[in-house]
Formats: sequence, C-alpha cells, structure tokens
Amino acid sequence: MSQLSPDQITQVVSWAAEGANLNQVQDRLKSEFGITLTYLEARLLMVDVGVRLQDKHREPAKPEPAAEPLPESVPEDDSLPEDLGDESDFAGDLPASTVTLSADKITIPGALISGKVTFSDGQLATWYLDQMGRLGLSGAPQGYQPPKQDIPEFQNQLDLLMQRAGF
Repeated sequence: MSQLSPDQITQVVSWAAEGANLNQVQDRLKSEFGITLTYLEARLLMVDVGVRLQDKHREPAKPEPAAEPLPESVPEDDSLPEDLGDESDFAGDLPASTVTLSADKITIPGALISGKVTFSDGQLATWYLDQMGRLGLSGAPQGYQPPKQDIPEFQNQLDLLMQRAGF
C-alpha cells in the first residue's frame, strides 16, 4: 500500500467528513494524487487513519414481521464470537439491491470471514477474505465476471457487513 503524506491523509479525512464513500475516496486519490489503491487497501487505509465512512444514502432498517431477534449483545472487542447466528444476521440491515450478500455462520478454512453473494444476473458465488487480506470469489463458473454495475454495490455491502462483523 502506498504511504500517504500527512497532507494527503488530512485530505482523505476531509473527504470522509464530507460524506464520501470508499469508492469516491479511491477515485479521488487516483485523480488528485495519482495513487491507485485496491478496495482492500483503501479499506485498510481508512482503518489505519481511524476514519469511519458515513453511509448517507442508507435508509433506516425496517423490521420484518417474521424476522428472528438479533443477539442481545455484540462483542466490543475486534474478535468474532464463535456462533454468529444465521447468515441473515449480518445481511438484514443492508439496503435493498440487486446484489445480495451474507456472511457464513462457519467461516471456510483459511479465511478470516466468508459468505455468499448473488449478483444481479443471478450467478451465485462464495466470497472470502483470506489471512493475507485478499478478497476472493469461488463457486462461479471459470472465467465468470460479475456485471460491472454490481462491483461498487458488492464493495459497499461487503464494507457494511465487515463493519457489523467487527472488522
């Protein structure tokens, strides 16, 4: 990951305070400073500098009539509990979208967190974040590429889900 100068970090904090999302921060770093970061690098940058992005387009969660109640408490440290409940616990508050994302109750071997995704074209895949911080997809046909318009939505939902999971 690129090392940012103190002035560049101040600018990133300013953009976040103005309501920029992670994709907008990535775009502005590239256009204004010539710094290209992957989604994960940009996410880790936000964690490193202590910036919490605002989600100004998110609507308040609406309770579903048949939904089970969420666990009474969420751990305050950065570790995940042994039992995360069912997959929908993390996806329940996400905005309606053509991309659906959920976290696995039991993480796949070698991953920090994993889950399922359904893209707008109906293709199902398994996503995971490995021990090295690399994001991967598996379970889709070889050579499959999600629709371009799904990528930012997938990134936004993954960001929200990881925040809820304590990452």
